[in-house]
Amino acid sequence: MNPCKGLGLLSLYFLASLSAAAQPKAEFRGIWVATVDNIDWPAKGNYQSDSQRIEFIRMLDLFKQNGINTAIVQVRPAADAFYPSPYEPWSEWLTGRQGQPPIPYYDPLEFMITETHKRGMEFHAWVNPYRAVFNIGSSILSPTHITRLHPEWFLTYGDKKYFDPGNRDAQLFVNGIIGDIVERYDIDAIHMDDYFYPYRIAGKEFPDQASYLRQGNGLNKDDWRRSNTDSIIALLSRTIRQTRKKCQFGISPFGVWRNADKDSINGSRTNGAQSNYDDLYADILLWLKKGWIDYVAPQLYWEFEHRTAPFGVLLDWWSKHSYGKNCYIGLGMYKGGTTANWKDKTLLPRQIEAIRNTPNIQGMIFFSAKSMQKNLNGWSDSLRLNYFKEPVMTPPVR
Repeated sequence: MNPCKGLGLLSLYFLASLSAAAQPKAEFRGIWVATVDNIDWPAKGNYQSDSQRIEFIRMLDLFKQNGINTAIVQVRPAADAFYPSPYEPWSEWLTGRQGQPPIPYYDPLEFMITETHKRGMEFHAWVNPYRAVFNIGSSILSPTHITRLHPEWFLTYGDKKYFDPGNRDAQLFVNGIIGDIVERYDIDAIHMDDYFYPYRIAGKEFPDQASYLRQGNGLNKDDWRRSNTDSIIALLSRTIRQTRKKCQFGISPFGVWRNADKDSINGSRTNGAQSNYDDLYADILLWLKKGWIDYVAPQLYWEFEHRTAPFGVLLDWWSKHSYGKNCYIGLGMYKGGTTANWKDKTLLPRQIEAIRNTPNIQGMIFFSAKSMQKNLNGWSDSLRLNYFKEPVMTPPVR
């Protein structure tokens, strides 16, 4: 063995040991379980109830072994449901056909909550607020799907249909969905990701001009769109707190709030990235300042050297803009092995170290379950053996 190489390996082992020994007493260690298009669960074509339960239990056991303390499971991917809903049909990704209940019958959400809590982990119910049809060319909709019952509530953009965020009836409908979940299920949080207004498609304007002309009330269109998103977040926050006081409300936004060229005071030193404020019309900072949400989990799926959105720059920015609320960093484990930077086995460990050494950051979330199951770059092993070796509780709500 090359003696220098041997010393390098010893140094890495020593650093990993120090990291394991320096684990915080409380830390959010979450993982996203995506059900849309069967990304993580259940496996595509696995529509048998017993097999689905076995598959989920195996996944949970792996999470537990690797030190994960929170499962964030997508239970409403596209105006459909992974539970018996009085409002929306059963999901096609659960049973193979939208509207078809599980055979033999069971309640997947109740089952998943029970199994997750049994292992001492939190269960956060992940819902997509406005995506209604995942692919208008291939999705076969149930006769009871809300786009069939109220087509006037929806807008087509690209290959998808979305609730019109400016439609008050649509907002109230989504609020009813959330209230129902919170009331009937012992979840620890409602969790929403970055799909409010959709990401821009080059050369195509989101088709909400008619709504704007009816309801703009003198605001410019960008401010009107942001006010639409603000209003549903405020509404959902009230509903969740009034229904179940201990249920948290968390948002996982795109990693860039606003670029410095648009806001030299509050913007991040990022270069030309789409942003929450200017492109998705999500004023995350307002929601934090108002206390409408309990935690924020920005998706920082980039490497330290990224030219547009460097990981370290954004980590520092979010640490200074969490306004006293818990902040958990979304990490792109799924990118392992995809590029030269993401073939570097030290990248994810270095990001974990950076998170732990940055004030006002209380943990992290990995995308997604399949990446952990595949043990990309050996990172699943690294969590179990080093970084998450000792189990910890989630941070208290602030």
